[in-house]
Amino acid sequence: MNILQINASIRAGESQSSRLASAIVERLQALRQAEGLPPARLTLRDLAQTPHPALDESALLALATAAAERSPQQAARVALDDRLIAEVQAADVLVLGVPMYNFAIPSQLKNWFDAVARAGTTFRYTEQGPEGLLKNKQVHLALARGGIYRDTQNDTQLAWLKTMLGFLGMTDVHCFYAEAQSMGAEAAQAAQAQALAEIRSHPHFRIARISPAAISTAA
Repeated sequence: MNILQINASIRAGESQSSRLASAIVERLQALRQAEGLPPARLTLRDLAQTPHPALDESALLALATAAAERSPQQAARVALDDRLIAEVQAADVLVLGVPMYNFAIPSQLKNWFDAVARAGTTFRYTEQGPEGLLKNKQVHLALARGGIYRDTQNDTQLAWLKTMLGFLGMTDVHCFYAEAQSMGAEAAQAAQAQALAEIRSHPHFRIARISPAAISTAA
C-alpha cells in the first residue's frame, strides 16, 4: 500500500497540522503491523520546504503545447507537474496536513492542486459533466486552525477542499481537527489531545489496497 503525505504549513517544526498528519500515518502503519502486513510505502512531500511553482501564463502555455514541440524550459515545467500527478495516482491513501490561513488553504497547497488537476489525466469532461479520475483513494485531512470554525459557515476551507477533491474523484474524505490553536495554551493543548484521541479511535482507516487493478500508476 502507498501513502502520500502532503504537509502544507509554512511553520516547519511548529506546525500542528503536520504533526497531526504524521500521527495519522503512524496510526495507519500501526494498524498494518497489527494485521501482520508490511509497512506501507510512504511518500512525504513538504510544500513549504520544496514549493511548487504557481500556475502562470508560461506554465499554461507549456501545458497547451504538444509534448514534441515544447522547449526544454517548457518540458521541465510540465515534468514538475507530472511528478506530483504520478505521486497521487500511485497513492492508495492521501494524508494532507492543512492549516487555515485567512479562511483558506495555504498558497503552496493551491499550487499543488493546480498542478494535479489536469484535464484528461486526473479529470475529464463528459456529456454528463466532469468526472474525476483519481478514484478508489482514501483521504485524511489534518486541519489546524487558530480559532474554532468546525461546522460553521466560516469553515470555507473545508468546503473548498471537499469540492476540489471530489472534482478529482476523491470522495472518501475524513477530517481531524486541531482548532483553537491561538486561543491560549490550555485550549490549544486540549484540542490537540482530542484530535489525537480521534485518530486513535477512528474506525475507517484503510490499511490495504481495495484492488491493485483499480490503482493507476504513472509511467
